[in-house]
Amino acid sequence: VKMYDTSIGWRFVNKKLDAQYGSEGMIQTAQNIATDFNISREDQDAFAHWSQEKAHKAQQNGTLAREIVSVMVPQRKKDPIEVSQDEHPRLTSLEKLSTLRSLTGENGSITAGNASGVNDGAAALLITSEDAVKKFNLTPKVKILGMATAGVLPRIMGMGPVPATQKVLAKLGLRLDEMDIIELNEAFAAQSLGCTRKLGLEDNDPRINPLGGAIALGHPLGMSGARIVTSAFYQLQHSNAKKALCTMCIGVGQGIAMVLEKV
Repeated sequence: VKMYDTSIGWRFVNKKLDAQYGSEGMIQTAQNIATDFNISREDQDAFAHWSQEKAHKAQQNGTLAREIVSVMVPQRKKDPIEVSQDEHPRLTSLEKLSTLRSLTGENGSITAGNASGVNDGAAALLITSEDAVKKFNLTPKVKILGMATAGVLPRIMGMGPVPATQKVLAKLGLRLDEMDIIELNEAFAAQSLGCTRKLGLEDNDPRINPLGGAIALGHPLGMSGARIVTSAFYQLQHSNAKKALCTMCIGVGQGIAMVLEKV
């Protein structure tokens, strides 16, 4: 059995799927998107820098703090350390980002600076039915209007949010311009720009990840979906925004999208 790290690719490769679609790792799939859709290194670095700037500002003004519960981390011979904010954000410059080595060969454009970091995290959401709201006298804050999943070729798995978004919007009879907040997972800047451009958005649309995305905050396995929904939830609560789109790519060629509405 050949082992693979699921943070960058398949763990157990299905031979039949491999023969039909290949089994390229996450980094290569991002490079495929950059190549197929002519997304330059400069544009990727600019998007990554923008994500870091937004996250830094949100940390400095306390916006991100409202959606984080601090955790005490025991130390062997020292006092416990309180972790109260994400450790991954690194405010940088376009000049520094431009000096980073490509992870996808001499002509590649994916770097550690324009890709999300792999880190640890946990999130919790309380989702209930309308019947449960009445039974337990709950006060809902946000309503899930609908969700959808879709598939794309594994070699460009990061494009999954595009058909998933189109599918859920069509199902709900809504348009993308009706979304006040767009939380899109930032596995890679190339992947993010591939999706936003395909959806007809400007690279710097202010609705995209207003508090920064995974390039700045990190992309914890199994937690990112809950994180972007949590972030959208708090942004809806503390602004005049009414609707939010939460969407992300899923390894091996999938995408998921959900539309939230403030109650």
